[in-house]
Amino acid sequence: MSVAAAPGPSRGGRPPLRALAAAAPFLALVLLAPAGPLLAPHPVDRPVGAPYAPPGAGALLGGDQLGRDVWSRLLHGGGALVASALAVAVAVTFLTTVLGCFAVLSPRLGRAVERTADLVMLLPPVLGFMLLALAWPGGRRLAVATAAVALGTPYAVRVVAAAAAPLAASGFVEAAVAGGERPVHLALREILPNLRSTVLALFGLRFVEAVYVISVAAFLQLGPQPPTPDWALMIRENAPGILLNPWAVVAPALAIGVLAIGTNLAADHLLPAGRRTAALR
Repeated sequence: MSVAAAPGPSRGGRPPLRALAAAAPFLALVLLAPAGPLLAPHPVDRPVGAPYAPPGAGALLGGDQLGRDVWSRLLHGGGALVASALAVAVAVTFLTTVLGCFAVLSPRLGRAVERTADLVMLLPPVLGFMLLALAWPGGRRLAVATAAVALGTPYAVRVVAAAAAPLAASGFVEAAVAGGERPVHLALREILPNLRSTVLALFGLRFVEAVYVISVAAFLQLGPQPPTPDWALMIRENAPGILLNPWAVVAPALAIGVLAIGTNLAADHLLPAGRRTAALR
């Protein structure tokens, strides 16, 4: 029998309007990312003016290093990043939740997970995804996403295992064990329902981490290659002309920053009051 607390009164919760306002930047970017190409006024690969042209009537944010419309490339550049980050966050959250729940029920599996996590965490994250991405010819985004999942799982599984350990030793789990329930039932029906806050907070953190890893990989040209429209690539390509048209660099940098910060705010306000800190202990 699961002992997850009922929702109860919203006395300690956050007002719905405040929660919606906090999540608005994240929701706006997530919704805009797939629709961006439909709203772009110009093709992403066609020059519309001089290189690093200032904002004008024909280009809302001016031109990039080849005279292409920065605004159009910005609208095209977020879809793949958001989709990749969501896929990585879902994969890491799913894997770590399952591993963490089963690890606390099996000492042998728990020790194997802990030692594997210790071994993987010895590898610097940036070096790790560089090695995986470079060893996967033609992988690009898929290679970077796979590296993000492989390197993000060891960190996250410890969070889930730490939160699940007290539940595994609780009375309702011991009663289920005495009743002959199998580990699958114990993990998925007894422990997992009581980790909702932890899983939600973990998903938000993994999404932000995925945005960071994928953006760094793109900046280092380990993921998408020019002339692909990508926010991190736009920063790299247009950095030499930042004094001529700052928007070519500032706009994609702001988009990445708002996406990361908005995700944190959304996750924080979706959790019940006082649960976020406890979920990450």
